[in-house]
Amino acid sequence: MLKKFLAEVTEGLTPSTWWNHEDFGTNKEASLELKSLFDGEACFQTPKPIKLLKRICTLGTDKDSLVLDFFAGSGTTAHAVIASNAADGGERRFIIVQLPEPLDSNDTDQKLAAIVCDRLAKPRNISELTKERLRRAGASIKAHNPMFAGDTGFRVLKLDTSNIRAWNPTPADLETDLLHHLDHLVPERTEADILYELLLKLGLDLCVPMEKRAIAAKDVHAVGGGVLIACLAPRIGREEVEPLALGIVAWHQELAPVGDSTCVFRDSAFADDVAKTNLSAILEQHGIQNVRSL
Repeated sequence: MLKKFLAEVTEGLTPSTWWNHEDFGTNKEASLELKSLFDGEACFQTPKPIKLLKRICTLGTDKDSLVLDFFAGSGTTAHAVIASNAADGGERRFIIVQLPEPLDSNDTDQKLAAIVCDRLAKPRNISELTKERLRRAGASIKAHNPMFAGDTGFRVLKLDTSNIRAWNPTPADLETDLLHHLDHLVPERTEADILYELLLKLGLDLCVPMEKRAIAAKDVHAVGGGVLIACLAPRIGREEVEPLALGIVAWHQELAPVGDSTCVFRDSAFADDVAKTNLSAILEQHGIQNVRSL
């Protein structure tokens, strides 16, 4: 075998890659793959071929690796990870990052993508198409690999400020500031917003299993098999404390988590200090020692 550096090549063709298009796909194949998912629409101009990313995945990962792509684009990397798992039984996971870059229907290169977003009733941005591609890719892989029992789902998280309000008092009007901070959480944030911040603060994996159950007419979330239990209802009255606490205890015993559990509530939810103290006491009597409020 003859080896020459590019600077030494003075005539003839520049040495070509060993990764030929027969084995690793072409841009044309990549476009056809995407069209097959979007009902014949080529909503991305220059997608990468799945075979190429699968090959990179095979060379650079183990079957339980975590694959990171900071520039997700059309989502080919994540698609290839799922396809690789279906091919070899792996349990690879992926994190992909894509800014919600707007799509301009007046731009020739973006017009079709914007039309697809409109047809799907989604905002006109790239990340919406990335998510839709992965939903359809997962369904297609399942359909073509009926024996594959792996996970094709994913969670979508967006970067934002904390759900917990910062304490920035005004010295001239402390009384008003204190009244405004009776609820420590930012208004209009959902229970899901708060729950995911709890996962981050407690160092839990954002992909841990989550369950939700109605107890005493309140939504209660169990994360990681009961490692974290959260009731983020906005109001908990005195008469609701006992059935809520006993329901949580029963579910906790059913889950039987390994190690200590943390139970979290909204501090402002309790009707008064008596309700809060009674709930904490019932939980502690049944072995749930870490009771916190936000």
